[in-house]
Amino acid sequence: MSVASQDNAMKTGRAARVFIYVFLLVFALFYLLPFFIMLVNSVKPLSEITGGNMIALPQVWTLEPWLGAWSTAQIGVEPTGLRPYFWNSIKMVVPAVVICTAIGALNGYILTKWRFRGDTLIFGLMLFSCFIPFQIVLIPMARILGILEISGTTTGLVLVHVVYGIGFSTLYFRNYYAAFPTELVRAAQIDGAGFFQIFYRILMPSSGPITVVCVIWLFTNIWNDFLFGASFASGGAAPMTVALNNLVNSSTGVREYNVHFAGAIMAALPTLLVYIVAGRYFVRGLMAGSVKG
Repeated sequence: MSVASQDNAMKTGRAARVFIYVFLLVFALFYLLPFFIMLVNSVKPLSEITGGNMIALPQVWTLEPWLGAWSTAQIGVEPTGLRPYFWNSIKMVVPAVVICTAIGALNGYILTKWRFRGDTLIFGLMLFSCFIPFQIVLIPMARILGILEISGTTTGLVLVHVVYGIGFSTLYFRNYYAAFPTELVRAAQIDGAGFFQIFYRILMPSSGPITVVCVIWLFTNIWNDFLFGASFASGGAAPMTVALNNLVNSSTGVREYNVHFAGAIMAALPTLLVYIVAGRYFVRGLMAGSVKG
């Protein structure tokens, strides 16, 4: 190939990359436009929103909408701010994620390294539970929570999310451990290692990638859940998503859009921070369990 042909090929390739980057940048800006509008209007006075351009930058910057969304002012007997409900979500998400991840890891370990008769059927049933719509389990779950006397509490929400999340966490760990060398487990058994010794000393140290995947997935789904929170929690035990809906609907007269935007960003920040901190490990963990051998 001549020098001129090589130069033309390099120019063509460079032009193609520039076109792709510009194309992706335009779509990224279009996708992020709603978030930009939320962020900009959350630091504006209400008068600039109702009587101005929502896309324009604030003429007067203020944090009052954020303080109003976070405050614990009382209307009746329940607080209208998001602060107490934020901690409700923390108390719901952390135990549910920890329990689901631990049980999923044990299930994946058993279903791959301690095979038994009917293990494939059990895994199939657990996998089937991943595809059951939320709406189908509302009535039987409400009945169970009532029998256990934890209906309308944060503890009841933890149980609901653990039950619904075990199928997914088991799927993740089972696929990941299927690619783990079984010979190491057999060698540890010959050396006298027990069930939990093999699990904690051999499998768990190498389970970091898939654990991150499971934690991110569970955290995102549990934190963002609205249906279970609205169905099984009430009053001061409601999670943040339900409180955000109540905050928006509690406005009378003029809608405080700046406060609503600030509250929506507050509700989204935890999952956004999780993806920023551990997002690169998410794809790595998914790929780690995708190829056997």
